[in-house]
Amino acid sequence: MLSVYEGFFSGGARIVHSDVVLGLAEGGQSHQVLSIHGEVHREATRQRMEDDACYRALTAGAVGVTSLGRTAGLVDGAVAADVFSGPELAETARSMAAADVILSLKEQPLALLNQAGLPRRPVVVCLHRSDPENQGPALDELRAAIADGTVAACVCCAESTRAAYEAAGVPRELLHVIPNGVDLLRFRPDAAARLAFRASLGIPAAAPVIVFAARYATMKNVPLLLRAARAFLAREPEGQVLMCGAGMDGANAALSADIATAFGADRHLAGRVRRLGVRRDMETVYAGADVVALTSASGEAAPLCLIEGMMCGAVPVTTDIGDSAEIVRGHGFVTPQDPEAVALAWTAAVAARAGLTPALAASRERFSRTRMIAAYATLLEDVYTRASRLPTLPDPL
Repeated sequence: MLSVYEGFFSGGARIVHSDVVLGLAEGGQSHQVLSIHGEVHREATRQRMEDDACYRALTAGAVGVTSLGRTAGLVDGAVAADVFSGPELAETARSMAAADVILSLKEQPLALLNQAGLPRRPVVVCLHRSDPENQGPALDELRAAIADGTVAACVCCAESTRAAYEAAGVPRELLHVIPNGVDLLRFRPDAAARLAFRASLGIPAAAPVIVFAARYATMKNVPLLLRAARAFLAREPEGQVLMCGAGMDGANAALSADIATAFGADRHLAGRVRRLGVRRDMETVYAGADVVALTSASGEAAPLCLIEGMMCGAVPVTTDIGDSAEIVRGHGFVTPQDPEAVALAWTAAVAARAGLTPALAASRERFSRTRMIAAYATLLEDVYTRASRLPTLPDPL
C-alpha cells in the first residue's frame, strides 16, 4: 500500500490516517508514504516534515516515508499546484509501481495522482471533512478520478461526510463510513498525570479547566471560543482555558489580536488563557482538563479532539457541526454558536463531570482504534481482491 499526503502538518486527519497506516503495518500489510511537500507554512507556523509527530511515529514503526520536497504556504481550501516536474512524476511513478493499492489522504493529493502517464492503481480516497464545496479544485480532482475509474472507494470518517459528498455527486456505492477511533491505552483517565500536569502550569487541583485543541484556522471559530472564555473566566475566578495546536502560541500575532478584541476592557482575564502551542502529550493535557471544547463553524466531520478528550475523562462541549452532536450524545453538551451559551455549557459540564464518568467509560469500545483499523483492513483487502480479478494492463512508459 502507498499513502499519498499533501504534506505533514498539524491536523486530526493526518493523525488518524497515520495511526491507521501504523495499525495496518502492525497487522502485516506493507505500507509506504509519499508526501508532496517536505515543509509547509500555515497557521502562522513553519512545519517541517521531519519535525512532525506523525512522521516520527511512522518512521519509528518502520513505515518508509519519502517526499517530493516541495515547500508551500497552504491555507484552507488550497491544493498543491497541478503542474509537476519530470523528476517529481518519476519519483511518484516509482512509488506507485511498487504498490497494489493507493490511499489518498483527503482529495488534495489527487492533483498529483491524476497526472497522465502514472501507473494505474486502484485509489482509495480518505475523506475527513463535511464541506467538499470548500475544498477548492480538490473536489473537481475527485470527480475526475471517479470518472476515470481510478477511485475504487472513498472512506468517510463520519455520516456527515458521506452525506455531503453524495450531495456533491460522488456515487453512494463508493462511500464507506469508518468512524474515527483512538488508542485506548494512550487516551484514558489518569489521575496522577492530571495532578502533575496541573502542577506544571501552577493550576490548582480543583480549578475548572477547559481545553481547546485546534489549529488556528477560520473553520475553528477561534473568536467564538475567546468570547466564551471571557464570559466563563469572568464567572470562574480560578478557571483556566488552555489553547493547543498549530498557531496557538504567543508567536501568532493574529491570535494575540483576536484575544485583545475578544477580551476588550476585561484584558486582565486573558492571563488565564494559556497558549500552549503544539503538544506531543495531548493525552496528558486532556487528562488534566475538565472540558474539551469545540466551537467550529464549518468543515468538521468527526473531530478527533472530542474523542480523545472524552476517552481521557474530559466532558465534550461542541457546536452542532458534522457528526459532533452524535459523538457527544449522552456524554456531553451541544451548544449554539453563542458565546454566553458556550460559557454556560462549560460550567454545566464541569459540574456534571463526575456524573458523566460512567457513560464516558462505557463508550470506550465504540471509539476504539482496533475497531477502526480492522474496518480499514477489510475494505482495503476487498479493493485489492477486486482489482486483482481485473485484466492487467501495462503501465504507461
